Amino acid sequence: MRFSITDRDKKSRARNGILHLTHGGVCTPVFMPVGTNGTVKAVSSDDLKETGFNLILSNTYHLYLRPGEEVIKRGGGLHRFMNWDRNILTDSGGFQVFSLSALRKITDEGVWFQSHIDGSKHFLSPEKAVTVQASFGSDIQMQLDYCTPWGASRKECEKALDITNRWLARAKIKWEETVSGGDYKGELFSIVQGNFFQDLRKISAEVCAASDTPGIAIGGLSVGEPAELFNETLTFTASLLPEEKPRYVMGIGTPDYILNAIEQGIDMFDCVLFTREGRNGRVYTRQGPLALKKAENTLDFSPIDKECGCKVCKAYSRAYLRHLFKTKEILCSMLASYHNLYFINNLVERARCAIKEGRFLDFKQEFLSGYRENVK
Repeated sequence: MRFSITDRDKKSRARNGILHLTHGGVCTPVFMPVGTNGTVKAVSSDDLKETGFNLILSNTYHLYLRPGEEVIKRGGGLHRFMNWDRNILTDSGGFQVFSLSALRKITDEGVWFQSHIDGSKHFLSPEKAVTVQASFGSDIQMQLDYCTPWGASRKECEKALDITNRWLARAKIKWEETVSGGDYKGELFSIVQGNFFQDLRKISAEVCAASDTPGIAIGGLSVGEPAELFNETLTFTASLLPEEKPRYVMGIGTPDYILNAIEQGIDMFDCVLFTREGRNGRVYTRQGPLALKKAENTLDFSPIDKECGCKVCKAYSRAYLRHLFKTKEILCSMLASYHNLYFINNLVERARCAIKEGRFLDFKQEFLSGYRENVK
């Protein structure tokens, strides 16, 4: 994979770039909508394209369990199966296995886990994670890693990091065999772990850099830690990574977190937040989130955000959307999710423009000064 850095901000580590992937180029920084089960909930492929996305995320764990690897293979791979002709990043399933702590057993070879769907037992190794994602046709796939929670002991984190590093070496070998022996040309990203111990983070970053995978992700964040520690760990870890590699932080979504990540030179991020909150009647504006269910919207015939150019804001009022939400109409989820994805994609596009102009920090301050996280 080629990653070209096109612009650098003058007063921060923020940068613009282009990821050259098998289904087209992707401008960075980039937000990836999450399509856990092969769909971004309540949003069609055409709407995603219309909104401006050309890289989305799908989940290996969920797709492996249902509909299963064989169904997706017979369907022509994940792109054809879900009618998406642009790029797909798949995670390895490691985080989902991490969240099933009561239903898993981790060994040096891999992880045994119990399906949350039917209780069936499965084994996932670093090699199998590579082959499953390759069978999906992922444009970017992630190594299998061992994530530890906030508050884990140093001993547990040292063990997890040792396993993650050894799994990376095995995943890299399997990935190289896979891309050299067939039609699959997807990229592999390694993952920095180490919990919130800076010396472990440094070791992990050095191992990932030495592995020379096409990209590097920063893992083990957003696992229950305070916001201050998140930012401190992100800043420290990002400073350790090679300049020439794309950097990906998994699972961050609020505008302040995303802008802070961009400031630290992060190129990629994803989160379920915007579609999940859209389905729950919470929409985003430049002044902060808005709860559609509020009685004050009953006779408010203005758009969600007067400054927004999306088709929802051009055609529908807050009053109508509140009506849809209160009557539990599916259309509310569709329109609110569309708007929220447009909002975050537009924010990142504006950040890219500010980086190109050398004024990212001013842009960030201007946006956050008018944005309030409290629900209106």
